[in-house]
Amino acid sequence: MTRILYQYWLRVQETWWIFVNELRRVFRDRGVMIIVVLGTLAYPFLYKSMYWNEQISDIPVAVVDLSNSPESRAFLHRWNATPDVRLTYSCTSMAEAERLLRDQKVHGIIYFPRDYAAQLADPLGKAHISLYCDMSSFLYMKGIYLSCNQVMLDAMRNIQIDRYENMGLDKEFAWSLVQDAPYSETALFTPTGGYGSFLIPAVLVMILHQTLFFSICLLMGTIREEKTEIYRIPGRRRGYSAFRVILARGGAYFLIYYALAAILLGLLPRLFGLPHIGAIGDILRFNVPFILAVIFMSLCVGFFIRNRESGLVMLVPTTSLIFLFIAGISWPKEMIPVGWRYVSYLIPYTWASNGFIHINSMGASLWTTRTEYIALWGLTAGYFALAVTMFLIAGYRQDRKESLLAQSESVHPEGSSGSVEPQA
Repeated sequence: MTRILYQYWLRVQETWWIFVNELRRVFRDRGVMIIVVLGTLAYPFLYKSMYWNEQISDIPVAVVDLSNSPESRAFLHRWNATPDVRLTYSCTSMAEAERLLRDQKVHGIIYFPRDYAAQLADPLGKAHISLYCDMSSFLYMKGIYLSCNQVMLDAMRNIQIDRYENMGLDKEFAWSLVQDAPYSETALFTPTGGYGSFLIPAVLVMILHQTLFFSICLLMGTIREEKTEIYRIPGRRRGYSAFRVILARGGAYFLIYYALAAILLGLLPRLFGLPHIGAIGDILRFNVPFILAVIFMSLCVGFFIRNRESGLVMLVPTTSLIFLFIAGISWPKEMIPVGWRYVSYLIPYTWASNGFIHINSMGASLWTTRTEYIALWGLTAGYFALAVTMFLIAGYRQDRKESLLAQSESVHPEGSSGSVEPQA
């Protein structure tokens, strides 16, 4: 019994030694510390500074008013009164307005045909307005289109009332007909309606995912270059120690990144004024399988990294944007090809970004987000088993290589030529 307890205590000490040694390796590696500290904490401020102004005001617009009627001027006056646009140029033709748009002097064009007023005066007429938006920037298009749409809806309401009055209906009755189905517009989950409030929460999750991913791959490449024992506990034969190696190293990374995740996903949305109506306890519990899944996936990928630089050179340009797009945040999931959609299910970021937005920005509970939560635990178990298997096989191969080398040295000891002299 005492021997069993001693062996158990020895294994605990060995696991603790790997855990502490991995923490030292992280904090002594300047490249890793730049990624962990500067990358994780500086990137959110960089992205937020880019999207600090979520609403663009006074967007320059060119006007082509061939109607030149009181009705068209009234429409333009109401539109120019909105904070989103500024009617900068009045053009006599579409060709002139298009030149201004190509030169980026304006970001939109509004066109009134000659028969605009005549069509409004006709009880059965249909007046047309053409709006052209600069699609080089989403915010320009959004500001011009939405503000024009609001003014147009208000103008249509007044036109309908005038037509009902011309038909002999009472004004109050005409107003009741127009207001038969009143509506009010409410921006759910993004009160400002800005792109930053929509995108930054998903970017915070991406920063955590990628900096942890790159850090582990960088460390694995460094260990390979130094030819340090990576698959087993140094001095231990057999690959059985792979389980404890994965557990100890994963625990070291988890200790560092769980604290960073609490800062990024719990504190920064409040500091930046982003939507944060979710319970902080649910966010912290949701982070546990997310961080673990990324750690074990990174260990599996890092298994194939042969040197320090190759990990960053190959993984940085090929994973970040792909992970962001196929997660279904910046691009509708229904528009993603089926093959890429199945690939996204294997990436922890896909489930973590959607789950975090549900909890943090939409106020969902952990139970409501159980699909993403369970999926992350499934990825954690799957990648952990895969990492242990890969390290176990590599440990056995390393044991076998050392055994063959020891046998060779015993047969041909150092200093012996290995030849046998014939006996007389």
